[in-house]
Amino acid sequence: MTEEHTKPIVAIIGAGPAGLFGAGSLVEHGARVVLLNRDIKPGGLAEYGIYYDKYSIKEGLRKQFRKILASPDITYYGNVSVEEDGDVTLAELRQMGFAAIMVAVGAQGTKWLGLPGEDLKGVYHSKPLLYHYNNLPPFSEQEFTIGKRVALIGVGNVMADIAHWLTRDVRVDEIIAVARRGPAEVKFTRQEMEYIARNFDLEDLDAEIARVAERVRAVGQDPDEAKNFILSALSRKALEPVSATRIRFRFLSSPSRILANAAGGVAGLEVEDTELVLQENGETRARRLGTQRVLDVDTVIFCIGDRVSERFGLPVQGTEFVKNPTPRYPVDGESYEVFDPQANAPLEGIFVAGWARKASKGQVGLARKDAGNCVEAIMRYLGERPGYDPTAAEKLAARLTQLRKPLVRKEDWQRLEAIEQQKAAELGVELFKFKSNAEMLAAMGLG
Repeated sequence: MTEEHTKPIVAIIGAGPAGLFGAGSLVEHGARVVLLNRDIKPGGLAEYGIYYDKYSIKEGLRKQFRKILASPDITYYGNVSVEEDGDVTLAELRQMGFAAIMVAVGAQGTKWLGLPGEDLKGVYHSKPLLYHYNNLPPFSEQEFTIGKRVALIGVGNVMADIAHWLTRDVRVDEIIAVARRGPAEVKFTRQEMEYIARNFDLEDLDAEIARVAERVRAVGQDPDEAKNFILSALSRKALEPVSATRIRFRFLSSPSRILANAAGGVAGLEVEDTELVLQENGETRARRLGTQRVLDVDTVIFCIGDRVSERFGLPVQGTEFVKNPTPRYPVDGESYEVFDPQANAPLEGIFVAGWARKASKGQVGLARKDAGNCVEAIMRYLGERPGYDPTAAEKLAARLTQLRKPLVRKEDWQRLEAIEQQKAAELGVELFKFKSNAEMLAAMGLG
């Protein structure tokens, strides 16, 4: 056998940061990789989740991904969905005899609160909106009706990104960020808020901090310190405003229902007052107080995180795929092995990394570290179970050629990148993206 065919062959599903960095690490450890991606382009959230005008950050990541994908030991297939009703199933991949399968598909589902009114017009989850303004097909072609007064449920960096878009692109009149907990427990970073801080309604912020101060102090939190952190976004780096959008906060306010107008749209968001209860572990939880208020909004956007897809073919518990509770190959105390609760045993050779392992956990840097840890677990597994089918990659290639759709290979994607770079130069813009899969496939000659 050739040296190439003595290398273990690992299939990676998902070509976001975890999948790509995992592929690079596996190659460094002497493996071959077949990388399957639902999208045409690699990059995942690094391409379609980071705010669209952060050009230097995105290009820095693209350079790293290009270097990884340049390896002859990595085969790339884009425009291929892996799920129970997709182009190929996880069960089929397992039967092909890969040495291991690394699942790095991210958290493709969305979390909701199950509130009355979530099906009204003008109620959205943040994920489709992030994909929309970052030009990910088919979300790039989807229409969203955004009103003038928007409630954002959640106070993390995703909320900050959506508020960035609403303030500087859509230019709504008012944004209200709604949080069950208090101002000391916001999850956004100062850097993300610098894009919109000069749109803060400062008088309203003072009043809101004063409104919740007593309940916050009751659990040992300092409301003034919390306010100072929020205001720290008003640094010299804070961007000058381009709209008259007013950004307000409503803390200790738990959404209870979305009110409807006569046209089936949003007439308001009802919230229930909460107080903080200190737990034995030092953390807090929000307890409802039974008093409600209605926020005058006409659009509601949930910025509360993500969940994995139950259509992928792996056991799901809560928002995550089920991991082995007693991992055979733990790394930093974490389990990367998928577990079947019904069989009470690990799913042999199946590993998870990135947001597929822990939904909505961290940014690109953490995804890279998590992928490296997953690869460490896989290599330990392969050290104990070296058997695999050396023709697994060929079996997959034969299966994919049966699909009645274009396959995007590495050279196709490289050609697409060059075409989009040329378009950007011709138009005099930082970045150009085709908005639909059909346009991308046509540009590559695959339409």
